Amino acid sequence: MNAKAAQRHEVLVLGAGYAGLSTTIQLAARTRKRGNLQVTLINPYDTFTERLRLHMTATGQDTARLRLPELLDGTGAGFVRGWVTAVDAEAKTVRIDDDRTLRYDTLVYGLGSIADTVAVPGVDDHAYTLNSPEDAVVLADRLSRIDGETVVVCGSGLTGIEAAAEIAERHPELQVILLGRQEPGARMHPKAKTHLDAAFARLGVRVRSGVDVVKVLPDGVELADGSGVPAGAVLWTSGTRVSPLAAAAGLTIDERGRVVTDGALRSVSHPDIYAVGDAAAIRQGYGVMHGTCQGGMPTGVHAALSILRVLAGKEPKPFRFGYYHTPVSLGRNDAVVQFTRPDDSPRRIVLTGKRAAKYKETVTAAPWPTFARMKRMPVSGAFWPHGGRYTRIRSAK
Repeated sequence: MNAKAAQRHEVLVLGAGYAGLSTTIQLAARTRKRGNLQVTLINPYDTFTERLRLHMTATGQDTARLRLPELLDGTGAGFVRGWVTAVDAEAKTVRIDDDRTLRYDTLVYGLGSIADTVAVPGVDDHAYTLNSPEDAVVLADRLSRIDGETVVVCGSGLTGIEAAAEIAERHPELQVILLGRQEPGARMHPKAKTHLDAAFARLGVRVRSGVDVVKVLPDGVELADGSGVPAGAVLWTSGTRVSPLAAAAGLTIDERGRVVTDGALRSVSHPDIYAVGDAAAIRQGYGVMHGTCQGGMPTGVHAALSILRVLAGKEPKPFRFGYYHTPVSLGRNDAVVQFTRPDDSPRRIVLTGKRAAKYKETVTAAPWPTFARMKRMPVSGAFWPHGGRYTRIRSAK
């Protein structure tokens, strides 16, 4: 090993989601001419998963194939395809596919989250999920073979809403039932909620709120009150869980297994490890952030900027982010966009119908061109709403 290679700072980024890819592009693009920092992205697939389009994949619609090596070309970043099976925070190593070990000086942990299929009996065995493109394709195949049957969508959050609407529109021969503890759109402004309800009525989606699914069966679900709902397919979108790797590595985690970070997005227990996106418990003035694309990409960019400041001997700046919208598709030609305050509470401003659908499609399509633009002009990705007084954390007196 030559002296230059020995002095090179090795950064490993785990996960090529919205957040991890943002970190990789920013770091590589900002340092490609320096030669003293090597960034390597590790991901199980060589394609970028557009999570915002998985409900489309699940209904048999074609989406673009976005290849990670092509995006990284010219940045100097390396790419390793494989599953992360262990992180040794003391030895500063990452195990890939149980047969390769990579060392790091700085680690960016962005393994994201998936639907929780273990909390409720039967989910892992009998329910479909939108955890990956492969899972969505399997569901699409099932939906094409159950003419006239019922599809139960468990979970009335945004994923459940979009999936129920998409399935009902693409498969009018199926009866779609959405089950959840809360009314879909419960946190929206009444105008947005009214439009959502009308869209479900138009599409024929039946909603049952205030219910708990306690078991998934091969042919339906069982509810807490002892009743059941028969189904030809069950889609599970209720709750999320994160990889257990952070806990196994001895990092400080919250009650949901997310890495607890400081203001610069460093692990509070291992400052050479940064956590981004859904894998991180990032506290703002309004509380801990929840996982979305709009917040995930800024965490990735900020982690990159924090790493560079630390390597330059400077103190990293605190991360601040304020939410600004919640776009929800209701099929291909309808949507509702709820504009929000920085703490994610609803404003009175709402966009509905075809204009909202166009807005949602613009948002959905934006990340990949944004990555390409950041590759050429890294500074273009360093702008997002900081949220003003909503995100400011006040020190205890």
